[in-house]
Amino acid sequence: MSTERSEQVIIDTNFTTIHTLGRKNEGRRLRYMQKDGRFPVVFQKAPGYWTPYLMDIFTTLVEIRWRVTLLGFSLSYILSWLFFGLCYWLIAKVHGDIDDVSNSPCVENVRGFTGAFMFSMETQATIGYGFRGMTENCMVAIILVTVQDVFSCLLDTIVIGIVIAKMASARKRAQTVGFSSCAVVNLRDRVLCLSWRLGDFRGNHILEGVVKAMLVRYMKQPGGSVVMSYQDVYIQDRDIVLATPATIVHKLEPGSPLYSMGPDDLLGEDFELVVSFTYNGDSTGMLHQSRTSYTPADIRWGQRFQDMLKLGKKHYKVDYALFNVTTWVPVPLLSAEELDRRGRPVEGSLSRGPLVALGKRNTCRKNTHNTGEVMQQTCL
Repeated sequence: MSTERSEQVIIDTNFTTIHTLGRKNEGRRLRYMQKDGRFPVVFQKAPGYWTPYLMDIFTTLVEIRWRVTLLGFSLSYILSWLFFGLCYWLIAKVHGDIDDVSNSPCVENVRGFTGAFMFSMETQATIGYGFRGMTENCMVAIILVTVQDVFSCLLDTIVIGIVIAKMASARKRAQTVGFSSCAVVNLRDRVLCLSWRLGDFRGNHILEGVVKAMLVRYMKQPGGSVVMSYQDVYIQDRDIVLATPATIVHKLEPGSPLYSMGPDDLLGEDFELVVSFTYNGDSTGMLHQSRTSYTPADIRWGQRFQDMLKLGKKHYKVDYALFNVTTWVPVPLLSAEELDRRGRPVEGSLSRGPLVALGKRNTCRKNTHNTGEVMQQTCL
């Protein structure tokens, strides 16, 4: 049983800000990227920590949570009403409107702070009940009303702009474009290939997008720092038309960081395959990015994805219930390098022997059919 602890892993960087990764479980390695695309990175406070957020205040307001945004907007309106109401009350106090009822007032029917606050709110919200109104007796009050009107327009513009930007956030759109829960290794044209699935769950047709992949490793130094290493994973067909779910393929050829790894080698490897899909939304034209990562435990050797595209009478039918379903296929339990030395077999000519299941690290659910030949897995 794993126990909870609050260990911090320091990442050695050249920047003034120190990055830390919080480890949640002792018996489980900390992922570089979560499955939903988030990074478990915590920024320790350094000198000038708030400076980047204040310099780009609009982006900061867009990225904060909705409850904080609504609270900030409510306080901005209430505090502005109170501020200008206090100014109107001071003008009325100096002019003598509060003490002398017979005096010609600067603002009609403002004889105290409550009336001044109500006039401030009606002016900024453009309510105009007709009971309180500005007179020509005080030039200072007229100037103050003009300033409040201009401030009200600016505040409304900022609030509306931030709300629209948050509602059209690229992160929300990116959640509707997803990757398969696991990656698979099988033979394609007599070459071992690593592949994973990509699909748009909204059904919008993305006609232009780029897929990238990178292998991330880290080594813990004696001093407690972590050195990160990055290796590009070559994808031949990087430009994707996502009208239907696509299968992204990386060939395990010389130059691939996975070329010398076999199914047994994956058990002892400690890396993370970070994949991303960058595209323009067809509705808004905004740039979006969806991403996820695969660890060695997420790679299924000797399996392929179940076919989910069928041809109907009038439409192509896509069954997203099979998006994460895999099927066993005959694949040599050898690395691509060893397979090249022995000679590549013809795809489908191998006998159905035992296939690697990655021991206890395999978290798929097996559904065995009575045919005796086909086994399906649904990746969790």
